[in-house]
This record gives sequence, structure tokens and C-alpha cells, in this order.
Amino acid sequence: MTSRVALVTGGGRGIGRAIVLRLAKEGLRVAIAARTATQVEETADVVRAGGATALALTIDVTDPVSVAEAVGRTVRELGPVDVLVNNAGVAESAPLARTEPEAWEHHFRVNATGPYLLTRAVLPGMLQRGWGRVINVASLAGLYGSPYVTAYTASKHALVGFTRALATEVAGRGVTVNALCPGFVATDMVWRGARNIVDKTGKSFEEAVQALAAMNPGRRLLEPEEVAEAAARLLDDVATSGECIVLDGSQPAPKGATP
Repeated sequence: MTSRVALVTGGGRGIGRAIVLRLAKEGLRVAIAARTATQVEETADVVRAGGATALALTIDVTDPVSVAEAVGRTVRELGPVDVLVNNAGVAESAPLARTEPEAWEHHFRVNATGPYLLTRAVLPGMLQRGWGRVINVASLAGLYGSPYVTAYTASKHALVGFTRALATEVAGRGVTVNALCPGFVATDMVWRGARNIVDKTGKSFEEAVQALAAMNPGRRLLEPEEVAEAAARLLDDVATSGECIVLDGSQPAPKGATP
């Protein structure tokens, strides 16, 4: 993997950061892309301190120009993109009647159109070289229905459909396309959701976190590193393609995991 280049969106924190650190550990040169410059710079510094190569990028995954610039800079400074991790995402909750068209469209632009733009930009090179990995971070919500997150659920279903269709399109050409479908993960997104529960119900923060954890089939929160480990397994030359890999907390919890 030391000759490979990875581009990870939403790489400055949470799941994306964990995936960046895991891929760097595998020896990949990693481009870390997100909207917040301070986060990607800090993550890049951690990667470099570990002896790996990192490039910090700011990106708006919904903007074709921003995507083209980020991919172009990655190619110039690190080399062609071999591994694309579409992790950048947005999740907001509201009953359908209070889900405004702008919120609906925003979810699709970030969660579905962003991966389309990035994949479209790097896929021709992967096919030409006969090797590539597209890893889409979807969600259990991309496989099942959930209340009060209609826009998020629909956009993640779209990402799952994109994954399955593209995997069929490139089958047998050295490129795999898969989706990771985690449940609730111990990240800022869950902490934000827990605070919303506190505001609406009067529960304590700890009770709210436990309520979210209990919604995972394994009744615990996943750790970002568990998702990163699943991403790393997809680098293998015998990796599957077109799969939606369920990460629901039913597996044994890693040491120190959030209950």
C-alpha cells in the first residue's frame, strides 16, 4: 500500500479522522478533505507525526469546482487517487411536515451528490490503472427506515443504490465499490443528537446517549475505529464489491468502547 494514495472526505473528525489514521497506518499517502481547515490541518499533523504523508484540503463536496480543485491538487502533490472514501455527510432530524425543501435538498447534495461528484472525478484513472477502491460511508438508515430523519434516510438509501449500481458497472475491471453501514457511532453527530433529546425530553445527557446506543441492534455505540477497521479490510485484493457492510454493534465491543 505504500505506493497508494487515498482521498478521505469529512476526514477532520469522527469516522473520517479514524479512517485517515487507519489508512496512514497501512502506509497510504492520505489527502484529508473537509470544510473546516483547522480540523484537517490538525489531523494531517498527527499523520505526519506518525511518519506518513498527508495533505490537508478544504472542500465543499457539493460544488463541482471545489471537488475538481481538491482532486487536482491531490494528484499533483501525492499522485493519482487509488482509494476514495466518501465520508462527508450531514444528518438533521425533524418530522416530515417540518422538513423544509432546503433541508431535503441539502441532505441529498451532501450525502449523495457529493459522492457522485468525487467518484466521477477519480474513477476514470482507477479504471485506466486497473485498481481502485471506492468506499462510501452510508448508514443503517440506508437499509432500513427510521422516524424523524426522512431526508437523511432517503439520501443514504440513494448512496446505497449508487454503490450497488456502480459496483455492477465496473465489475471485473479491478475497481471495487462498497458501502459501510454503521449504526450510531460515538462521534459529534451522536453527542449533538443526545443534546437534542435532552432539550426535548428533560433526560440527562447520559440517559440520552444510552437511548441512542440502545437503538443499535448490539445496544452499544460503535467506536469510529471499528468503522475504520472495516474500511481497511476493503483494501485487500480479494475484497468484495457491491456490498453494504453492516456495523451495528452486535460484534464484540473493542476495549474501552463507549457502552
